Amino acid sequence: MATFLEQLKAVTVVVADTGDFESIQKFRPRDATTNPSLIASAAAMPQYQTLVAAALDWAKKDSADPSKPAVAKRAVDRLAVEFGMEILKVVPGRVSTEVDARLSYDTDQSIAKARELIAMYAKAGIGKERILIKLASTWEGIKAAEVLEREGIHCNLTLLFGFHQAVACAEAKVTLISPFVGRILDWHVKNSGKTSYAPAEDPGVISVTKIYNYYKAHGYKTEVMGASFRNVGEITELAGCDLLTIAPKLLAELEGMTGTLARKLNGAGASQEKLSLDRAAFDRLHAEDRMANDKLKEGIDGFAKAITDLEKSLEARLS
Repeated sequence: MATFLEQLKAVTVVVADTGDFESIQKFRPRDATTNPSLIASAAAMPQYQTLVAAALDWAKKDSADPSKPAVAKRAVDRLAVEFGMEILKVVPGRVSTEVDARLSYDTDQSIAKARELIAMYAKAGIGKERILIKLASTWEGIKAAEVLEREGIHCNLTLLFGFHQAVACAEAKVTLISPFVGRILDWHVKNSGKTSYAPAEDPGVISVTKIYNYYKAHGYKTEVMGASFRNVGEITELAGCDLLTIAPKLLAELEGMTGTLARKLNGAGASQEKLSLDRAAFDRLHAEDRMANDKLKEGIDGFAKAITDLEKSLEARLS
């Protein structure tokens, strides 16, 4: 009998949420996603020290400022690309590489950084069709993605928690969004007084289902990729979603499960009236959505800290 993972792959594109090549090879996803925390974690593993060294050597030659802090900062971007290049040797599809989270509220700098990352890949002979540039789902990040998409640079809008963010991303014609299922659940567990939710009642699952149905009802081409899962129940409730990016631990659980996995999402669900958001409407809805407001800020702060910590680690290696 087919495992749950095999059945899931039949209705959903499975993406590995890791920077660990060994896990990617084991579970054979089509795509892979990384983020600053995952890159920092992988960079600490002994088996990836050659990539760290390569990033530092590149940054020493490329940085206009020879100071250690400047070289380390340059090396962080290169390290993400080094991991991306290695991942693309393993997956047949795309890898997501993230723009520095500290630029999340700066459209122009986000665009410049995205172009820079794409240029690094291009010099290595990797076309932009195999890269997804990850940007936080701030208004500024969404507007940066809108510009980049017109240039043929495909974007993955991450740290997405609210329906308003999803609507704005679709209107900007971004390639992909990553609603954070588990982090939505975390917020509700912390703030609702409930300690657990049944999978079908999980607030993160409900949020992604609503977004998916809205996109399909209105013919948006933007794909939905559920992310940040806390348990396999959240994943099985979203079977049929365009894509799901899943950590190795949960991929292993799915591979060990047998039985019948029902497809839950097919685009047939009810949908809200089509919306159109300008900056003022987006800001108003974001202010009214305490969960999205809290989790977006927390996510950006967390990724920014991971980058800062990685820079310090790389700077220490230069010493």
